[in-house]
Amino acid sequence: MAKELFGTDGIRGTPGTDPLDDRTIYWVGRALGDYLRTHPEETGTARVLIGMDTRESCMHIARRLLMGLTAAGVQGHFAGVITTPGVAHLVHTRGFSAGVVISASHNPYTDNGIKLFARTGMKFADEIEEQIETEILKNRGGAANVFEVKLDADLTLDRAYLQFLSSRAIPGVTLAGMKIVLDCANGAAAQLAPQLFRTLGAEVIPIHDRPDGRNINAGCGALHPESLRQKVTETQASLGIAFDGDGDRAIFVCVSGRVVNGDGVLLAMARYLKSAGQLKGSTIVGTTMANLGLEHALAKDGLKLARVPVGDRYVLEEMLRLGANLGGEQSGHIIFLDDATTGDGLLTAVKMAGLVALRGSLGELVADLKVFPQTIVNVRVRSKPPLESLPAVKQILDEANAALGDRGRIVLRYSGTEALARVMVEAETQADVDRWSQALASALQSALGAQ
Repeated sequence: MAKELFGTDGIRGTPGTDPLDDRTIYWVGRALGDYLRTHPEETGTARVLIGMDTRESCMHIARRLLMGLTAAGVQGHFAGVITTPGVAHLVHTRGFSAGVVISASHNPYTDNGIKLFARTGMKFADEIEEQIETEILKNRGGAANVFEVKLDADLTLDRAYLQFLSSRAIPGVTLAGMKIVLDCANGAAAQLAPQLFRTLGAEVIPIHDRPDGRNINAGCGALHPESLRQKVTETQASLGIAFDGDGDRAIFVCVSGRVVNGDGVLLAMARYLKSAGQLKGSTIVGTTMANLGLEHALAKDGLKLARVPVGDRYVLEEMLRLGANLGGEQSGHIIFLDDATTGDGLLTAVKMAGLVALRGSLGELVADLKVFPQTIVNVRVRSKPPLESLPAVKQILDEANAALGDRGRIVLRYSGTEALARVMVEAETQADVDRWSQALASALQSALGAQ
């Protein structure tokens, strides 16, 4: 059964409107609480940890969720502003039966979302999300039980998470003497990241670390590394690191100003883990968006790249299936499965900073990563029918694949969280990238484009 509320990364929307209207939010909490209370063999004592990013709508959503959980007879605990992977870690290690994160990740402040984590620190299985969603849809037309709830953040949770991150640094490596610029995206990492890296001995230059409820991801962070790049080159820092709004991604900037995304991280960390005898198997898990250059560079070291659909859920599932311990996305969402159950930007940053301290500049570590020209074009759509059902789009796609052969790749997909179709074209020449991305985007616009 296709889910109506839950996408690839939880429930997303505009606060105050469906599916983030007050009644639906209440019933998300209530349905989750009812599930936990009636499945103690799976969930243990019904205690739920709630965390959030810095959007102005987060506190209101947190209160509504807590009302629902309380009405279901479940204890709610509040972590305050904390990263998504921070909640996942604390749920797994502190005996919570589930976790809820209020965030829309890299989206602007006008969006928000609700993500659910099981007691394992991983997202609930599809069938459990479907059960919870069925209860929400069945009941949200009814009245919500509105009453006062108290949200006091437990700051000991922050300390526990930071201690964990510090413990996962490369053994014997110090960051003393390293100058690191941190772009905190005015989000969940704004306080945590500078504190973490100062504890590890680095000289920290924080930017975009003053959230006001509306400036999260605004021209900054992992999706907008321009100001980070400028600051790194201006200060001649050893490394620049940009997080996204909920702290599950990290993008890096070399002292030269080169931006290194998740593909570069996977290459550098795969080589290090292999040399240290810590890489499990010979396969790194990536997505359909991983650049061909990564695949070629890994092959030089006898390593393979397994591709899955975009989404950390699919990366994790394939890693578990293969027994791999390293995987991730070009976006900077990297999973170190020996350390954590989900991608964690702060964890990735600690690992990469340690690797730079140990092995030299990041630019040298990824110098042989030839990045094939690639573009992603977003087309706003009014509906999401199967792409193969659109004759004009299919015709151009077939022509493009025939023309590129094994010298390029094309990925057409819908966004899991927005009303967008994404066209990714990768080829040896920029001319081919431009030609086929424009042709496919035009075909999609004609077939599905929103006015």
